[in-house]
Amino acid sequence: MALVLPAGAASAASKYALARFVKALAPHEAFPEADHLGDLLGDPPVVAAFRDGEQIGYVFLNSDFVNSIGYSGKPIHQLIAIDMEGVIRQVLLVEHHEPIVLIGIPESRITRVLDNYAGLDIGALVRKTDGDHRVDIVTGATVTVMVMDDTILRSAIKVARRFGLGGLKPVRRQTGPKATVNMDLKEQEGWAALLRDGSVANLKLTLAQINEAFEHSGNEIAATRTEEGDPEETFIDLYAAVVSVPAIGLSVLGESEYRNLVKRLEPGQQAIVLAGDGRYSFKGSGYVRGGIFDRFQLIQGDTSIRFHDFHHKRLRRIAADAAPDFKDVDIFRIPPELEFDPAAPWRLELLVGRRTGPTEKAFLTFNLDYQTPDKYLILPEPEPEAAATPEGGLTIPDPMSADAPLWMKMWILKLPEIILILIALGILTVIFFFQDWLVKRPLLTDRVRVGFLIFTLFGIGWYANAQLSVVNILAVFSSLVSGFDWSYFLMEPLIFILWGSVAVALLFWGRGPYCGWLCPFGALQELLNRAAKAVKVPQVMLPWGLHERLWTLKYLIFLVLFGFSLHSLDWAERLAEVEPFKTAIILKFIREWPFVLFAIAVIVPGLFIERFYCRYLCPLGAALAIPGRLRMFAWLKRYKECGAPCQRCANECMVQSIHPEGNINVNECLYCLHCQVVYSDDHACPVMIQRRLKRERTAASASADGRQQIEQILADLKARKETVTEAP
Repeated sequence: MALVLPAGAASAASKYALARFVKALAPHEAFPEADHLGDLLGDPPVVAAFRDGEQIGYVFLNSDFVNSIGYSGKPIHQLIAIDMEGVIRQVLLVEHHEPIVLIGIPESRITRVLDNYAGLDIGALVRKTDGDHRVDIVTGATVTVMVMDDTILRSAIKVARRFGLGGLKPVRRQTGPKATVNMDLKEQEGWAALLRDGSVANLKLTLAQINEAFEHSGNEIAATRTEEGDPEETFIDLYAAVVSVPAIGLSVLGESEYRNLVKRLEPGQQAIVLAGDGRYSFKGSGYVRGGIFDRFQLIQGDTSIRFHDFHHKRLRRIAADAAPDFKDVDIFRIPPELEFDPAAPWRLELLVGRRTGPTEKAFLTFNLDYQTPDKYLILPEPEPEAAATPEGGLTIPDPMSADAPLWMKMWILKLPEIILILIALGILTVIFFFQDWLVKRPLLTDRVRVGFLIFTLFGIGWYANAQLSVVNILAVFSSLVSGFDWSYFLMEPLIFILWGSVAVALLFWGRGPYCGWLCPFGALQELLNRAAKAVKVPQVMLPWGLHERLWTLKYLIFLVLFGFSLHSLDWAERLAEVEPFKTAIILKFIREWPFVLFAIAVIVPGLFIERFYCRYLCPLGAALAIPGRLRMFAWLKRYKECGAPCQRCANECMVQSIHPEGNINVNECLYCLHCQVVYSDDHACPVMIQRRLKRERTAASASADGRQQIEQILADLKARKETVTEAP
């Protein structure tokens, strides 16, 4: 009983994560004046904070109340402290897996953004009495910050309404009539009529209006960086309409496109159309990078909706009579799990940014308000369960858990890069399968290798940032323990493809194909070493005994990281900075000086000792070498004379992976194919040299015998001629 009952209680609370984070939270971290935190309360749970026995507020986790899935495909967990007046006192980022923060933007920049939420009055925000809330966007992490902001506000509103904080009241159900769309009305109208009656709403901003808005924003730098051009030039001319309303949809889309839309909509699902022109595009490029349109969101009541790229379809034009041509025309389908009422008011928030520094921007929002005209609506019999709020909004639904996985669309968005890397992997596979033909041409082999390394460094590394890391391996093990989810690993197509190629290569060739050909940091080391050799930098060959023992370092480093990952993946990720990949490849050395100094410190020895880091320190190489022993084929050829007495390949191996007795250590081999070039070269390999000399002697001997035979024939002919001449 003692074992079963606690287990049952833990299982009941397992769907919420607050308990896990509250254990490590000191009361003063949430409220400086707090001296005690209470027990979990309610469903979803909150924790009351006390000072001298008096309750001063609540602490809760955003992800317990709303879906906080970020770009990574995993929740962004934030602890929020709100006082009894409905004012946020503290926001703490306690756990996340956002790649842009893990590999690029310092987490301190994100936490500084969260500091701005202290003092935010949720009640005033809902009632719109405290001005518009503005998001402090971090350039490069727009999607991440917008998700964080959205979940902070919506979870805080839920808690405030639940406990009546800040004058907010719990959600009540409306008992009166509710407007609904008349699905039988299908009369089409022209563009002018649609604009006139509000079927299509419009927001138009000129350069002068944008510049004036930034002048009044309080950001002096943004105010000085004005949009150049005619003040009356159109900055953006934006139009919106609910095209799931039949009459509006038929008018705006045309009959054919409207029928296509209806086929794709699930029962009750709605769709809007956005059309824009001018200097500024409402689409931007965020959805290309991360799958989310980051320049606008739809707001209805307390519900905010951001659209993933797979929610939208691009159109060529508006079908209504006399409609102008637009630069962008797109249909956006509301995710079916979100509650959106086409008959209720809503607004589109447009985010406009202006650069204020190399990596900083100031942002303003502009609203396009929309209300479906009454002529398209009907009032049915009263429905007691119709959802509405005293503030005129709807019940807060859980946010977007997309009807289709984001990773699928990420693959479509990165299709050109995927095709390119698949071609590269195909070329590399051909190189390995036909290596016997290639290695007989030393100059071609060398040029192919150098060209591929350049592609790996600049294409796979510095352009695509597809550098594998030991963190990926640790994350897999952690996921197997905590609950494996393919979608998380599929979010980065190039990384996933590379890992797939590594898995296949381990069976055929070991770790060499990745470490020797596809690792951007490895390519950087080898190319720098080639440059060092070109300028006569002396090369060092370590004594075999010392070299063999230094091999073990990378395995020890990997085991330490793996051990830490079993306890805390977060600690393991931090300790994985022993890999300079993030600094040298992902961030291209644009980072704090200690990280840059460390990266340089492991690169410089590589100028004298080829692939120094790969040989002795790389935990990723160690992790790949362990399963690499399962390889099924041995395609690197050796002679029985290799190692006894010939040591040429061993002396020329760039990573000294050939033992003195002649065996190739596949755990250390990078499959550069140099030993195979020597193996096939009858002017380099002693065995091949002897075979060549034997062939030449045989040919020479045959040639000498042939000359003697010809001379004898000539002599016989001469003798016969003389005999004929002397005859009577």
